[in-house]
Amino acid sequence: MRLILLGPPGAGKGTQAQRLVDKFGIPQLSTGDMLRAAVAAKTPVGLQAKELMDAGKLVSDDIVVGIVNERTNEADASKGFILDGFPRTVPQARALDEMLAKKHLKLDAVVELKVDESKLVNRIIKRAEEAKAAGQPVRKDDDPDVFKTRLAAYHEQTAPLSGYYASKGSLRTVDGMMSMDDVTSALVAVLQA
Repeated sequence: MRLILLGPPGAGKGTQAQRLVDKFGIPQLSTGDMLRAAVAAKTPVGLQAKELMDAGKLVSDDIVVGIVNERTNEADASKGFILDGFPRTVPQARALDEMLAKKHLKLDAVVELKVDESKLVNRIIKRAEEAKAAGQPVRKDDDPDVFKTRLAAYHEQTAPLSGYYASKGSLRTVDGMMSMDDVTSALVAVLQA
């Protein structure tokens, strides 16, 4: 199963992705983690990325797609994967489609977690409070002002992916405001349909 989870920051994509990893035995592929691993492993794409990052530049779509391509060739991804943080833009989605087509693969599902954005800031504040109470570090992006900036960037860059995948007939939606267990059950139902 090859899957993309969409939704704004704070929608629960990371939590649900981990639950799907446990349920289906496929890896969650985070572009940030993949980028760091490619740099550490000194792969050709990783060396290109390191050069750009060392110069303070953003890593290009071609490099990110190259890293996703390398990672999806690894044995643990042979039965599928959950993409986390990729694609972020419609051009990246098109590049992903081309990469998968060259491998004679396709996405099995693109699922968007629909949320009430007016309630997301409260969810983020609660997540930060729970982390503090548990003695865990609070994520830097759980600051309400940082979160609002991330939400604006999501609307500008990533939200158009919903329309892109809807036009291809592959977008499914799940109410992300339900309890965590209910969201997981709804996701599993959509994926097994």
